[in-house]
Amino acid sequence: MLKGIINKYKSAPEIARITDKTEVKKLYRKHRWSMFYSMYIGYCVFYFTRKNISPALHVFSKEMGISLLELGIMGSVFYCTYGVGKFLSGCLTDKTNIRYLFTTGLLLASIVNLIFGTLHTVWIMAFFWGLNGAFQSLGAPPCAKGLVYWFSPSERATKWTIWSSSHTAGTFTIGIIVAFLLKYYGWQAAFYVPGIIGVVVSLFLFTKLRDTPVSMGLPPIDEYHNDPAPIVKEKGLDHWSTLKKYVFANPYLWYLSLANFFVYLIRFGTLDWGTIFMYEVRGIDPIKVAVMWSIMPLFGVPGGIVAGWLADKFWQGRCTQINIIYLVILGFSIWGFYVYAGVNNILLTCIFLGAIGFFVDGPQNLVSGVQVSRITVPEAVATANGVAGMFGYIGAVVSGVGFAAVTETFGWKGMYGLCILSCVLAGLFVLCVWKKESSIHKAC
Repeated sequence: MLKGIINKYKSAPEIARITDKTEVKKLYRKHRWSMFYSMYIGYCVFYFTRKNISPALHVFSKEMGISLLELGIMGSVFYCTYGVGKFLSGCLTDKTNIRYLFTTGLLLASIVNLIFGTLHTVWIMAFFWGLNGAFQSLGAPPCAKGLVYWFSPSERATKWTIWSSSHTAGTFTIGIIVAFLLKYYGWQAAFYVPGIIGVVVSLFLFTKLRDTPVSMGLPPIDEYHNDPAPIVKEKGLDHWSTLKKYVFANPYLWYLSLANFFVYLIRFGTLDWGTIFMYEVRGIDPIKVAVMWSIMPLFGVPGGIVAGWLADKFWQGRCTQINIIYLVILGFSIWGFYVYAGVNNILLTCIFLGAIGFFVDGPQNLVSGVQVSRITVPEAVATANGVAGMFGYIGAVVSGVGFAAVTETFGWKGMYGLCILSCVLAGLFVLCVWKKESSIHKAC
């Protein structure tokens, strides 16, 4: 029985090709659409069971007497397990069936949320939130594999950033839901409701997701669209040799991973600590804070999509240029939020929150996703995504305990100053990939 379950999780085998071109076109259209909306909805709901904690943070921490440092530890535990898990699940995903891995992760994360609402001890809460991080790590790498195998290189920046907007759509939506639940039902409901939604959606997605085109009797996407991958795997390499050559010995992946570290430092520094800053420092009403917090992910949705569209439209899928533009504007937006946010400047506060959300999502979506997929081979893209994602969540770990320590030592000015410095450092590492992206583009 156990062997049968393990075999189900293995990557679906290639089957005989369908020779009828009309049938191939029909099936490709059907499954590409089904894969895309399933990955979008599924990853959106992953964020229901992950980011529901942020808009509820200032309420349940006060009710339970949890200190700023304890909140930072809880956040860092989650990001540790998620970051390590993302690397391991990336390595696993390249040889695993998308359908089974993705739905299992969402189901288990949802169950943890149902348990979390019953807890009352901070250290037990930290343990279960860390467990949630491990299950959450089964979300992104299967989607990275799905995007590479079902969508060709010349359309991938747009498709990938549209898919990536699922996390900001999920964050925005759960922010509104949590604001409502906090007002009428208390903080526990902010975990029960997303947990129930997650269980239902995971079961639905199991009926819709598939693995790769060749497992459905369809030709590979690069062959079907006559759009070859930027880098093609050397013949004769086994899986481990492929990972060594195109992932672990690939310097450009490490540049992008370091850039992703700083992008995530910015993202979680502004997103997770913004509610505390607006509530405790600038005196904004707690319910307004929960609603205003949702502005960042709301504007992040178009921000990421516009970045991908611009990359495809003006730079043929290359991402360095648009990432630099976004990071520069992001730095100024963070400065504006720190200086002008306050109870007497609600409109201006909302404008800068929107700008941060818009301009952080471009680099976040492109650096560890589209850009990574362009400097490695399809057979190793989930592992590469896992490596870059792990660095991102090391940045998220630092944003937990690290930003708590910086804030207690240097104040909020030091915290937001570090976010602006991170924009500069992320830009420098992205620039290291400029020539490589250009040379790959010319070779294609």
